[in-house]
Amino acid sequence: MTSTITAAMAAELADDHGVCRRPVIRRVHDRQTGTEQTVAMACGATLDSRCPACAHKARTLRMHQCREGWHLDHEPERAPVEVTRPASGAERRVRSTRRRQDAPNLPRVPMDSRTIGQAFETPDGKAYRPSMFVTLTLPSYGAIIPGSGIPADPARYDYRRAALDALFFSRLVDQFWKALRRCAGYDVQYFSAVEPQRRLAPHVHAAIRGAIPRDVLRQVACAVYLQVWWPRFDRALFSVENPPIWTGTDYADPQTGAILPTWEEAMDTLDADPHARPAHIMRFGTQTDIKGIIAPSEDADRAVRYLVKYLNKSIAEPFADGDEVDAAYEAHIDRLHAELRWLPCSEQCSNWLLYGVQPAGAVEGMVPGSCPKKHHDREHLGLGGRRCLVSRKWSGKTLKRHRADRAAVVREALAEAGITAPEIERISAEVQADDGQPRYEWHPVEVTPGLYTRTILHGIQERARWRAEYARAEALGVNSAAPP
Repeated sequence: MTSTITAAMAAELADDHGVCRRPVIRRVHDRQTGTEQTVAMACGATLDSRCPACAHKARTLRMHQCREGWHLDHEPERAPVEVTRPASGAERRVRSTRRRQDAPNLPRVPMDSRTIGQAFETPDGKAYRPSMFVTLTLPSYGAIIPGSGIPADPARYDYRRAALDALFFSRLVDQFWKALRRCAGYDVQYFSAVEPQRRLAPHVHAAIRGAIPRDVLRQVACAVYLQVWWPRFDRALFSVENPPIWTGTDYADPQTGAILPTWEEAMDTLDADPHARPAHIMRFGTQTDIKGIIAPSEDADRAVRYLVKYLNKSIAEPFADGDEVDAAYEAHIDRLHAELRWLPCSEQCSNWLLYGVQPAGAVEGMVPGSCPKKHHDREHLGLGGRRCLVSRKWSGKTLKRHRADRAAVVREALAEAGITAPEIERISAEVQADDGQPRYEWHPVEVTPGLYTRTILHGIQERARWRAEYARAEALGVNSAAPP
């Protein structure tokens, strides 16, 4: 059968049956028994364009995480936090925390250590614990043709500011949560998803645990701002065709041979300048949508689905996908991408060479326009970080634990029905042999079209068997979660 099925056909079959189309295939050697087996693991992609099956699982897991933490009536256990310490000898740069004169002041209220919202009781004795659904957007960068997302006049559209706001959007969102906690009076917890508007500017949908007055939310959204204290990068000093050259230890001017200032030297110069200004300042736009949500309700379920609606899509994909794509809209995407390609995305970005500064941790081989970070890619359009931003005390669990809990529920359901679930963890690299060394050795495999096809077909058969066993468990009246 495999001889008549091509790799392309196998990939389509994988999509139709909910099986990973890009499995990671490895050869596992058991040092204790001397046996070997070939193992296929799901790729874990989060975009439909790469693997629909894995992207669907990722989206479903996020929905489960959102539901579990949104309307808690008890304080969750705090998930373990991985602490990253600065490199030895590194000093944190501290700047004045005095607010800008053009930003309204925010009130400070007494803080309560709780993370759950207040409960309200009706005269008939029913208790409700309302929460919020909030959408924050970025400001305008130029007139947009209604309903199209295309600038009315691309020549006057501020693509540079739009690109910079996209690069730093997650930082601005983080500032919003810090300010909101000070004004709400409790440790506000949130589950948020960063998505694109049709004009390609990112916005964020957020589920907030607890009820906060709408006036407070709007006041915070209006007052929050982000200042980026970087060396100036509004004018390129070098060209892509003639960039700085590597001398063996530093980057230098290709014409004069003068060594470019290092990142630390450039920042020292900035700190010493009493008239220094931020390289970029950003704020939210005036459009803020706020809704009250009570669970359980259809509104709450609808909001959860809406939160994760586009998590499986790249930034431009929801609006530029299809057989007939508007050429003007494609040009809009290309123009924003062209701006993002040459802007620095971080202190380590190789694009700093264009502006006469050596990137932090500069090494040989850095070329402007070739930064490996996702911010510069056309499919991300500046949003290189996580698309789903969740507070640490949302559910008291890490995403890994949520995944393990869902798998445990399914295993328990199968076990109650007398069915043994597969245990992939038994061949984990962490399992030790009698000598204290890892028992299993994982080796790469050359994936031929035939091996790929056989792996996909085996995965389809295995998934069909699992679903049949799960259906059998349900028929026996076992309560469980969604099938694997």
